[in-house]
Amino acid sequence: MAAINDLISQIQDETLRNRIQEEVSKMSKQKKFGLVFEEHMPESTPLYDMPIKRGCNVMRRDSKDDKSIYVVLKVEDDTAVCVKPEQKDEAVTFELKDIVRVAEFGEPIYPYLKPLDSVCNAPDSDLWHTLIEADNYHALQLLEYLYAGKVDCIYIDPPYNTGAKDWKYNNDYVDGNDAYRHSKWLSFMQRRLKLAKKLLNHKDSVLIVTIDEKEYLHLGCLLEEMFPEAHIQMVNIIINKNGVSRTNEFKRSEEYAFFIMFGDCAPVEMEISAYSPYYDERNEDTYSNKIEAYDVSSPNESVRWERLVRGGPNALRTARPNLFYPIYIDEETKTIQKIGNTISLDKDWRSLPEKQGLRAIWPLRTDGTEATWRMQPSSLQKKLDRGCARVGEYDKKNDRYSILYLADVQEDRISKGDIVITGKREDGSVIVEYASARKSVPTTIWGGAHFSASEYGSKIITKVFGDKRFQFPKSFYATKFTVAPFVANKPDALIVDFFAGSGTTMHAVNLINAEDGGHRRCIMVTNNEVSADEAKMLKDKGYQPGDAEWEKLGIAHYVTWPRTVCSIKGQDVNGKPLKGDYLGSEPPMHMADGFKANAAFFKLGFLDPTAVSLGMRFSEMLPTLWLKTGAKGKCPELTGEQVPDMLILPENQFAVLTNENTFADFAEKLAEHPEIQTVFLATDYEVNYQSMVKNLNVENAYQLYRDYLDHFRVNRGRN
Repeated sequence: MAAINDLISQIQDETLRNRIQEEVSKMSKQKKFGLVFEEHMPESTPLYDMPIKRGCNVMRRDSKDDKSIYVVLKVEDDTAVCVKPEQKDEAVTFELKDIVRVAEFGEPIYPYLKPLDSVCNAPDSDLWHTLIEADNYHALQLLEYLYAGKVDCIYIDPPYNTGAKDWKYNNDYVDGNDAYRHSKWLSFMQRRLKLAKKLLNHKDSVLIVTIDEKEYLHLGCLLEEMFPEAHIQMVNIIINKNGVSRTNEFKRSEEYAFFIMFGDCAPVEMEISAYSPYYDERNEDTYSNKIEAYDVSSPNESVRWERLVRGGPNALRTARPNLFYPIYIDEETKTIQKIGNTISLDKDWRSLPEKQGLRAIWPLRTDGTEATWRMQPSSLQKKLDRGCARVGEYDKKNDRYSILYLADVQEDRISKGDIVITGKREDGSVIVEYASARKSVPTTIWGGAHFSASEYGSKIITKVFGDKRFQFPKSFYATKFTVAPFVANKPDALIVDFFAGSGTTMHAVNLINAEDGGHRRCIMVTNNEVSADEAKMLKDKGYQPGDAEWEKLGIAHYVTWPRTVCSIKGQDVNGKPLKGDYLGSEPPMHMADGFKANAAFFKLGFLDPTAVSLGMRFSEMLPTLWLKTGAKGKCPELTGEQVPDMLILPENQFAVLTNENTFADFAEKLAEHPEIQTVFLATDYEVNYQSMVKNLNVENAYQLYRDYLDHFRVNRGRN
């Protein structure tokens, strides 16, 4: 509709314009079923490293007000003569410094990866994570070439389309006041999800998308429409118990996570602990006053101690007067000293005499209502004698103590050995824990203090940087527990996040690996947008996108990569040890210890297909080949312009033949390295390629250059 309205506005005849507008309005109000939205086409990617030449598309560097695409007619000295495609007779001249070459949606691209940096904290490991600075649409096209059908888990936290200025993905893409912003957002997401779908292993994989209430309905419909073969569930995650204030709205406390599960994929059972993804009294004292009902004297303990006071409408004193009696405790030692007798309904418990030095605890609710205990005095005494009853925590607000006990079912499990007694407290009560870790599939409502975006998102960012460089980072533990149920049984899982943000996903994957010894690999993608405030500051100083001063404040360089380096090394940006421990790890893991992991940082660039076919850009393509073979060992680099006839890379587990005339020597050397099972063979002739493959004993072979070029030619405009 946006495009139609723009065209209508250009009609000079007012009567005709109004009639057409009226008819279009009628049509737009007709009932439609399913998700209906306009596939907007305004996306383009600036290619700052590509030269501007005749016939290429360009746009203004500072394109906030003018997003028009121009075609270059000619380049003269430091200027370019350009026209809009729809206005070829109206040429304009720009200085080259004021424009940038762009790739529009649907154009064929020939990407490569330019190494920017790396961190190696596990020199004897072949595990290498990857961060790619790029528009994620083009990065996904590259990842399709590398890993189609091989990804185990995609986790993304896309922009929520709230209209906020802190949207780091594409600040100018959807204006908060745009009447078509929902439609544009859906179009934006649909293109990327189409590509994401091609990456997933459809026999067993999951796509996870987090969102808030602004777009969750639209997103849910889109996912149902795009993935009819998948099983889809939504989980509520409490991220701020106090709620985030919004003008004229309820405070927001939660966000949502969609799980799109393919094939045999299903969440596995997770250990139940204080840090499990559950929303109940087990792990969140802010939502329940029952936290003391769980034995937390040991980090591994989660055996429930029940509250003795009975709840529910049928638990009033009037219903069961024989269960209303005092329990006398010593407040100093927090011990039960005596169990009193039942008193009749006609007696006021407040009028009974006190026992010297002891405090009487009655079965009262927080509002003072008279309730009942769950058992007779004699039964409670037997529990007490066995160490299965005790005094709970003091409730300062209501000036009362709770009484806790182990239910009969728990005592039965003790007798069976499912629960073991590991000691006794000073009050004589038993310390118990499960003989083996209890496991369960998470529920659809998650909560806990560790899911707080402020406490375990923003504060972790502050630990790393000393300041708040990124607005609204995800809770580190929310991300971890979102991914963990689907990769716990896949120690070599490949995980992709193409809305990397502050880099929480790779950080979380490293912790999962450290806890169970896994070798899961993470690929993150983010652009290098700067915040609105940073953009204004830079513009005031005369800088433009693409300038070094501008780019170094972009999210990839300023947030995502530094966090990756710091979390792996266990240091902040100043080289000082990170403070604190990771929650729930046993034995405790210190942030300062870092992770035995490595990561490489690349920027996505674009190659000229003619130069690729002539073998002139082999060195630029080498990181792509490295990724395609699993990113094993440090990414190889070539020095100088001379391309070797062959590369035998046992540490990277692949080999390359660039000169087919040396095949015999290549085959002989390759035979000495049976660990190499992937080869790239450069030849223009299919017959020659097939002949070489037959003479090699390898699992994977690719026709260098042609395989690459054909992929992107064939897939031109496919989405």
